[in-house]
Amino acid sequence: MSVVETTDLRPGHSISRVIKGGWQLAGDHGSVDRSAAILDMEAFVDAGITTFDCADIYTGVEEMIGEFIADLRRRRGAEMANRVMVHTKLVPDLTRLADLHADEVEAIIDRSLKRLQIEQLDLVQFYWWDLTLGNAVEGLDVLMECQKKGKIGNLGVTNWDLEQTALFIDAGFDISSTQVQYSVLDCRPTYGLTDWAKQHDIQLLCYGTLAGGFLTDKWLGQPDPGFSFENRSLVKYRLIIDEFGAWEQFQALLTLLKAIGDKHGVSLSSVATRWVLDQPQVAAGIVGARYASHLPKMLETFEFNLDREDHSKIDALQQLSNGPAGKVFGLEANRTSRHGSIMKYNLNTRPQDQVLGR
Repeated sequence: MSVVETTDLRPGHSISRVIKGGWQLAGDHGSVDRSAAILDMEAFVDAGITTFDCADIYTGVEEMIGEFIADLRRRRGAEMANRVMVHTKLVPDLTRLADLHADEVEAIIDRSLKRLQIEQLDLVQFYWWDLTLGNAVEGLDVLMECQKKGKIGNLGVTNWDLEQTALFIDAGFDISSTQVQYSVLDCRPTYGLTDWAKQHDIQLLCYGTLAGGFLTDKWLGQPDPGFSFENRSLVKYRLIIDEFGAWEQFQALLTLLKAIGDKHGVSLSSVATRWVLDQPQVAAGIVGARYASHLPKMLETFEFNLDREDHSKIDALQQLSNGPAGKVFGLEANRTSRHGSIMKYNLNTRPQDQVLGR
Protein backbone atom coordinates (compact mmCIF):
# COMPACT_ATOMS: atom_id res chain seq x y z
CA MET A 1 0.00 0.00 0.00
CA SER A 2 1.26 3.48 -0.88
CA VAL A 3 2.43 5.70 1.96
CA VAL A 4 1.53 9.25 1.05
CA GLU A 5 4.34 11.71 1.70
CA THR A 6 3.59 14.75 3.82
CA THR A 7 5.34 18.03 4.54
CA ASP A 8 4.81 21.09 6.74
CA LEU A 9 4.11 24.53 5.28
CA ARG A 10 4.37 25.98 8.76
CA PRO A 11 4.47 24.32 12.20
CA GLY A 12 1.19 22.49 12.68
CA HIS A 13 0.23 22.84 9.02
CA SER A 14 0.94 19.40 7.58
CA ILE A 15 -0.20 18.62 4.04
CA SER A 16 -0.16 15.63 1.72
CA ARG A 17 2.39 16.14 -1.06
CA VAL A 18 -0.28 15.40 -3.63
CA ILE A 19 -3.25 17.72 -3.19
CA LYS A 20 -6.72 16.99 -4.54
CA GLY A 21 -7.50 19.89 -6.86
CA GLY A 22 -10.97 21.40 -7.11
CA TRP A 23 -10.96 23.44 -10.32
CA GLN A 24 -12.17 20.47 -12.37
CA LEU A 25 -15.30 20.31 -10.20
CA ALA A 26 -16.28 23.89 -11.04
CA GLY A 27 -18.37 25.20 -13.91
CA ASP A 28 -17.03 25.24 -17.49
CA HIS A 29 -15.17 21.96 -16.99
CA GLY A 30 -17.67 19.48 -18.32
CA SER A 31 -20.38 17.53 -16.55
CA VAL A 32 -19.79 16.54 -12.92
CA ASP A 33 -21.78 14.02 -10.90
CA ARG A 34 -21.99 16.19 -7.81
CA SER A 35 -23.18 13.50 -5.41
CA ALA A 36 -20.58 10.99 -6.58
CA ALA A 37 -17.78 13.57 -6.37
CA ILE A 38 -18.70 14.45 -2.78
CA LEU A 39 -19.09 10.80 -1.78
CA ASP A 40 -15.71 9.89 -3.27
CA MET A 41 -13.85 12.56 -1.29
CA GLU A 42 -13.76 10.18 1.68
CA ALA A 43 -11.70 7.64 -0.25
CA PHE A 44 -9.02 10.27 -0.86
CA VAL A 45 -8.80 11.14 2.83
CA ASP A 46 -8.68 7.49 3.87
CA ALA A 47 -5.85 6.91 1.37
CA GLY A 48 -3.83 9.81 2.81
CA ILE A 49 -4.67 12.53 0.29
CA THR A 50 -5.90 14.80 3.07
CA THR A 51 -5.34 18.22 1.48
CA PHE A 52 -7.97 19.75 -0.81
CA ASP A 53 -7.48 22.85 -2.96
CA CYS A 54 -10.37 25.13 -3.88
CA ALA A 55 -11.19 28.82 -4.30
CA ASP A 56 -13.90 31.35 -3.70
CA ILE A 57 -14.20 31.67 -7.49
CA TYR A 58 -14.47 27.93 -8.22
CA THR A 59 -18.23 27.93 -8.57
CA GLY A 60 -19.84 25.51 -6.13
CA VAL A 61 -16.62 23.77 -5.03
CA GLU A 62 -16.30 25.21 -1.53
CA GLU A 63 -19.90 24.12 -0.91
CA MET A 64 -19.15 20.58 -2.12
CA ILE A 65 -16.15 20.22 0.16
CA GLY A 66 -18.16 21.73 3.01
CA GLU A 67 -20.92 19.14 2.56
CA PHE A 68 -18.32 16.40 2.65
CA ILE A 69 -16.59 17.69 5.79
CA ALA A 70 -19.91 18.16 7.62
CA ASP A 71 -21.01 14.63 6.73
CA LEU A 72 -17.64 13.19 7.72
CA ARG A 73 -17.86 15.02 11.05
CA ARG A 74 -21.33 13.58 11.72
CA ARG A 75 -20.43 10.02 10.84
CA ARG A 76 -16.81 9.66 11.95
CA GLY A 77 -16.28 12.46 14.43
CA ALA A 78 -14.42 15.75 14.66
CA GLU A 79 -10.96 14.16 14.80
CA MET A 80 -11.48 12.53 11.41
CA ALA A 81 -13.01 15.66 9.87
CA ASN A 82 -10.11 17.74 11.15
CA ARG A 83 -7.68 15.64 9.11
CA VAL A 84 -8.96 17.41 6.01
CA MET A 85 -6.72 20.37 5.26
CA VAL A 86 -8.51 22.94 3.08
CA HIS A 87 -6.57 25.41 0.95
CA THR A 88 -8.82 28.03 -0.59
CA LYS A 89 -8.18 31.31 -2.41
CA LEU A 90 -9.44 34.85 -2.23
CA VAL A 91 -9.67 36.48 -5.66
CA PRO A 92 -11.66 39.75 -5.71
CA ASP A 93 -13.30 40.59 -9.01
CA LEU A 94 -11.27 42.69 -11.43
CA THR A 95 -14.09 45.20 -11.69
CA ARG A 96 -14.07 45.76 -7.91
CA LEU A 97 -10.35 46.23 -7.26
CA ALA A 98 -10.37 50.03 -7.49
CA ASP A 99 -12.96 50.51 -4.73
CA LEU A 100 -12.98 47.30 -2.68
CA HIS A 101 -13.60 47.92 1.03
CA ALA A 102 -12.03 46.10 3.97
CA ASP A 103 -15.36 44.76 5.19
CA GLU A 104 -16.00 43.25 1.78
CA VAL A 105 -12.71 41.35 1.90
CA GLU A 106 -13.58 39.95 5.33
CA ALA A 107 -17.05 39.11 4.04
CA ILE A 108 -15.49 36.86 1.40
CA ILE A 109 -13.60 35.05 4.17
CA ASP A 110 -16.78 34.68 6.22
CA ARG A 111 -18.57 33.33 3.18
CA SER A 112 -15.84 30.71 2.57
CA LEU A 113 -16.06 29.63 6.21
CA LYS A 114 -19.82 29.25 5.87
CA ARG A 115 -19.56 27.34 2.61
CA LEU A 116 -16.89 24.99 3.95
CA GLN A 117 -18.67 24.58 7.30
CA ILE A 118 -15.44 24.97 9.27
CA GLU A 119 -14.25 27.39 11.94
CA GLN A 120 -10.88 28.25 10.38
CA LEU A 121 -9.55 28.34 6.82
CA ASP A 122 -6.27 26.42 6.93
CA LEU A 123 -4.72 28.42 4.08
CA VAL A 124 -6.00 31.42 2.15
CA GLN A 125 -4.12 32.09 -1.08
CA PHE A 126 -4.43 35.71 -2.16
CA TYR A 127 -4.53 37.05 -5.71
CA TRP A 128 -5.19 40.54 -7.06
CA TRP A 129 -5.73 40.67 -10.82
CA ASP A 130 -4.06 44.05 -11.35
CA LEU A 131 -1.73 45.58 -8.76
CA THR A 132 -2.10 49.01 -10.36
CA LEU A 133 -5.75 49.09 -9.24
CA GLY A 134 -6.84 49.70 -5.67
CA ASN A 135 -4.71 48.71 -2.69
CA ALA A 136 -3.71 45.06 -2.69
CA VAL A 137 -1.44 45.44 0.35
CA GLU A 138 -4.41 46.75 2.32
CA GLY A 139 -6.44 43.77 1.10
CA LEU A 140 -3.87 41.34 2.41
CA ASP A 141 -3.69 43.33 5.63
CA VAL A 142 -7.37 42.52 6.14
CA LEU A 143 -6.52 38.84 5.79
CA MET A 144 -3.81 39.17 8.42
CA GLU A 145 -6.41 40.69 10.75
CA CYS A 146 -8.66 37.73 10.00
CA GLN A 147 -5.71 35.53 10.87
CA LYS A 148 -5.42 37.24 14.26
CA LYS A 149 -9.13 36.64 14.80
CA GLY A 150 -8.63 32.93 14.19
CA LYS A 151 -10.53 32.84 10.90
CA ILE A 152 -7.40 31.96 8.90
CA GLY A 153 -4.50 29.65 9.75
CA ASN A 154 -1.83 30.64 7.23
CA LEU A 155 -1.52 33.00 4.28
CA GLY A 156 -0.30 32.26 0.80
CA VAL A 157 -0.39 33.88 -2.63
CA THR A 158 -0.99 32.55 -6.11
CA ASN A 159 -0.02 33.34 -9.69
CA TRP A 160 2.60 35.94 -8.80
CA ASP A 161 6.29 35.94 -9.61
CA LEU A 162 8.90 37.13 -7.16
CA GLU A 163 8.56 40.87 -7.88
CA GLN A 164 4.85 40.93 -7.03
CA THR A 165 5.25 38.66 -4.01
CA ALA A 166 8.17 40.74 -2.72
CA LEU A 167 5.80 43.71 -2.27
CA PHE A 168 4.02 41.79 0.46
CA ILE A 169 7.12 40.27 2.04
CA ASP A 170 8.55 43.79 2.27
CA ALA A 171 5.29 44.93 3.91
CA GLY A 172 5.87 42.40 6.68
CA PHE A 173 3.49 39.60 5.76
CA ASP A 174 4.35 35.98 6.55
CA ILE A 175 3.68 34.19 3.24
CA SER A 176 3.92 30.44 3.71
CA SER A 177 3.32 29.36 0.12
CA THR A 178 2.85 30.42 -3.45
CA GLN A 179 0.63 28.44 -5.80
CA VAL A 180 2.00 28.47 -9.33
CA GLN A 181 1.71 26.53 -12.55
CA TYR A 182 4.59 24.05 -12.76
CA SER A 183 5.01 20.87 -14.80
CA VAL A 184 7.40 19.10 -17.14
CA LEU A 185 5.81 21.32 -19.80
CA ASP A 186 6.01 24.60 -17.90
CA CYS A 187 9.14 25.42 -15.90
CA ARG A 188 8.63 29.16 -15.48
CA PRO A 189 9.16 29.01 -11.68
CA THR A 190 12.80 28.13 -12.35
CA TYR A 191 13.39 31.59 -13.88
CA GLY A 192 14.11 33.07 -10.47
CA LEU A 193 11.07 32.36 -8.30
CA THR A 194 12.29 29.05 -6.85
CA ASP A 195 15.60 30.43 -5.54
CA TRP A 196 13.95 33.59 -4.20
CA ALA A 197 11.21 31.56 -2.46
CA LYS A 198 13.84 29.45 -0.72
CA GLN A 199 15.50 32.59 0.64
CA HIS A 200 12.15 33.72 2.10
CA ASP A 201 10.87 30.37 3.43
CA ILE A 202 8.06 30.20 0.89
CA GLN A 203 7.13 26.81 -0.51
CA LEU A 204 5.63 26.09 -3.92
CA LEU A 205 2.23 24.47 -4.38
CA CYS A 206 2.05 23.46 -8.01
CA TYR A 207 -1.01 23.27 -10.21
CA GLY A 208 -1.09 22.15 -13.82
CA THR A 209 0.97 19.14 -12.72
CA LEU A 210 -0.75 16.98 -15.35
CA ALA A 211 -1.62 19.90 -17.67
CA GLY A 212 -5.36 19.39 -17.36
CA GLY A 213 -5.00 15.69 -18.24
CA PHE A 214 -2.73 16.12 -21.27
CA LEU A 215 0.15 14.49 -19.38
CA THR A 216 -1.59 11.10 -19.28
CA ASP A 217 -1.64 7.93 -21.36
CA LYS A 218 -4.86 9.12 -22.97
CA TRP A 219 -2.99 11.55 -25.23
CA LEU A 220 -0.03 9.34 -26.14
CA GLY A 221 0.02 8.69 -29.88
CA GLN A 222 -3.01 10.88 -30.54
CA PRO A 223 -3.21 13.39 -33.41
CA ASP A 224 -3.18 17.10 -32.73
CA PRO A 225 -6.71 18.05 -31.59
CA GLY A 226 -6.26 21.74 -32.26
CA PHE A 227 -8.03 24.07 -29.85
CA SER A 228 -11.71 23.11 -30.16
CA PHE A 229 -12.55 22.00 -26.63
CA GLU A 230 -15.65 22.52 -24.54
CA ASN A 231 -13.49 22.27 -21.42
CA ARG A 232 -11.76 25.58 -20.67
CA SER A 233 -9.00 23.75 -18.79
CA LEU A 234 -8.03 21.83 -21.93
CA VAL A 235 -7.86 25.05 -23.96
CA LYS A 236 -5.60 26.58 -21.31
CA TYR A 237 -3.13 23.70 -21.31
CA ARG A 238 -3.26 23.14 -25.07
CA LEU A 239 -1.96 26.71 -25.31
CA ILE A 240 0.90 25.75 -22.96
CA ILE A 241 1.74 22.79 -25.20
CA ASP A 242 1.88 25.23 -28.11
CA GLU A 243 4.41 27.31 -26.16
CA PHE A 244 6.43 24.17 -25.43
CA GLY A 245 6.75 23.26 -29.09
CA ALA A 246 5.06 21.46 -31.95
CA TRP A 247 2.58 18.67 -31.18
CA GLU A 248 5.25 16.20 -32.31
CA GLN A 249 7.59 17.50 -29.62
CA PHE A 250 4.87 17.08 -27.02
CA GLN A 251 4.41 13.50 -28.22
CA ALA A 252 8.15 12.95 -27.80
CA LEU A 253 7.80 14.07 -24.18
CA LEU A 254 4.88 11.70 -23.59
CA THR A 255 6.85 8.86 -25.18
CA LEU A 256 9.78 9.53 -22.87
CA LEU A 257 7.57 9.70 -19.78
CA LYS A 258 5.93 6.43 -20.84
CA ALA A 259 9.32 4.73 -21.22
CA ILE A 260 10.40 5.92 -17.78
CA GLY A 261 7.07 4.80 -16.34
CA ASP A 262 7.44 1.35 -17.89
CA LYS A 263 10.89 1.10 -16.34
CA HIS A 264 9.42 1.69 -12.87
CA GLY A 265 6.11 -0.09 -13.47
CA VAL A 266 3.97 3.04 -13.20
CA SER A 267 1.97 5.31 -15.51
CA LEU A 268 3.42 8.28 -17.37
CA SER A 269 1.19 10.58 -15.32
CA SER A 270 2.86 9.30 -12.14
CA VAL A 271 6.25 10.10 -13.65
CA ALA A 272 5.07 13.63 -14.48
CA THR A 273 3.80 14.15 -10.92
CA ARG A 274 6.92 12.66 -9.32
CA TRP A 275 9.09 14.97 -11.43
CA VAL A 276 7.29 18.02 -10.01
CA LEU A 277 7.64 16.77 -6.43
CA ASP A 278 11.38 16.30 -6.98
CA GLN A 279 11.92 19.95 -7.88
CA PRO A 280 13.54 22.31 -5.34
CA GLN A 281 11.22 24.16 -2.97
CA VAL A 282 8.14 22.23 -4.13
CA ALA A 283 5.92 21.23 -1.22
CA ALA A 284 3.15 19.57 -3.23
CA GLY A 285 1.61 18.99 -6.62
CA ILE A 286 -2.09 19.58 -7.22
CA VAL A 287 -3.92 16.93 -9.26
CA GLY A 288 -7.49 17.60 -10.36
CA ALA A 289 -9.01 14.17 -9.76
CA ARG A 290 -12.82 14.33 -9.70
CA TYR A 291 -13.57 10.79 -8.57
CA ALA A 292 -11.98 7.96 -6.57
CA SER A 293 -11.35 6.04 -9.80
CA HIS A 294 -8.36 8.36 -10.30
CA LEU A 295 -6.93 7.57 -6.88
CA PRO A 296 -4.77 4.52 -7.74
CA LYS A 297 -2.67 6.46 -10.24
CA MET A 298 -2.32 9.37 -7.82
CA LEU A 299 -0.97 6.96 -5.19
CA GLU A 300 1.53 5.49 -7.66
CA THR A 301 3.49 8.71 -7.25
CA PHE A 302 4.70 7.46 -3.87
CA GLU A 303 5.66 3.95 -5.00
CA PHE A 304 8.88 4.78 -6.86
CA ASN A 305 11.68 7.29 -7.26
CA LEU A 306 13.11 8.84 -10.40
CA ASP A 307 16.84 8.21 -10.71
CA ARG A 308 19.55 10.48 -12.07
CA GLU A 309 19.26 8.99 -15.57
CA ASP A 310 15.50 9.65 -15.63
CA HIS A 311 15.97 13.28 -14.66
CA SER A 312 18.79 13.71 -17.20
CA LYS A 313 16.64 12.41 -20.05
CA ILE A 314 13.73 14.67 -19.13
CA ASP A 315 16.04 17.66 -18.77
CA ALA A 316 17.61 16.99 -22.18
CA LEU A 317 14.20 16.96 -23.86
CA GLN A 318 13.12 20.10 -22.03
CA GLN A 319 16.22 21.87 -23.33
CA LEU A 320 14.81 21.43 -26.85
CA SER A 321 11.53 23.17 -25.99
CA ASN A 322 10.62 26.70 -27.06
CA GLY A 323 9.15 27.58 -23.67
CA PRO A 324 7.06 28.79 -22.02
CA ALA A 325 9.68 31.15 -20.69
CA GLY A 326 9.61 34.26 -18.59
CA LYS A 327 7.72 35.10 -15.46
CA VAL A 328 5.18 32.98 -13.65
CA PHE A 329 1.70 33.77 -15.01
CA GLY A 330 3.24 36.34 -17.33
CA LEU A 331 1.46 35.03 -20.42
CA GLU A 332 -1.86 34.67 -18.62
CA ALA A 333 -1.68 38.09 -16.94
CA ASN A 334 -1.85 39.79 -20.33
CA ARG A 335 -5.62 40.03 -20.63
CA THR A 336 -5.47 40.66 -24.39
CA SER A 337 -3.30 37.61 -25.14
CA ARG A 338 -4.66 34.25 -26.22
CA HIS A 339 -3.77 32.95 -22.75
CA GLY A 340 -5.44 35.80 -20.89
CA SER A 341 -8.52 36.03 -23.09
CA ILE A 342 -9.87 32.68 -21.86
CA MET A 343 -9.73 33.73 -18.20
CA LYS A 344 -12.83 34.80 -16.25
CA TYR A 345 -12.11 37.84 -14.12
CA ASN A 346 -15.35 38.42 -12.25
CA LEU A 347 -16.48 35.18 -10.63
CA ASN A 348 -16.50 36.28 -7.01
CA THR A 349 -19.44 38.62 -6.61
CA ARG A 350 -22.85 37.02 -7.03
CA PRO A 351 -26.27 38.71 -6.84
CA GLN A 352 -27.05 37.07 -3.48
CA ASP A 353 -23.86 38.45 -1.90
CA GLN A 354 -25.30 41.72 -0.66
CA VAL A 355 -22.19 42.89 1.17
CA LEU A 356 -20.05 42.28 -1.92
CA GLY A 357 -22.49 43.86 -4.34
CA ARG A 358 -22.57 47.41 -3.01
